Amino acid sequence: QVQLVESGGGLVQAGGSLRLSCAASGRAFGVYAMGWFRQAPGKEREPVAAIDWNGGHTYYSSSVKGRFTISRDNAKNTLYLQMSSLKPEDTAVYSCIRYSGLYYNTDPDYWGQGTQVTVSS
Repeated sequence: QVQLVESGGGLVQAGGSLRLSCAASGRAFGVYAMGWFRQAPGKEREPVAAIDWNGGHTYYSSSVKGRFTISRDNAKNTLYLQMSSLKPEDTAVYSCIRYSGLYYNTDPDYWGQGTQVTVSS
């Protein structure tokens, strides 16, 4: 069984920065793609960023490209999301996910509980 535990959320002013972390339990973290989704109140869950098994390829949604950076440390079984130039519309619950294969064109198979990010104007 894989557990994904997010941390690093909180309240920040517009223009500020936060770094989210996702600690993964279990073995073989380094052979799965990982990603972040978010869900704002009253809105559908949307993909934010993804990274393949060794960090060689990344994906960003158009709404965060240039402001967010996804990275991973396979030795620490940890996924990160560095968020900068935050906007009120970035307010959401951010969840870490594991994809079922090496690359993020596979289906997600594990989800974390999520961490709240609130950006005040």
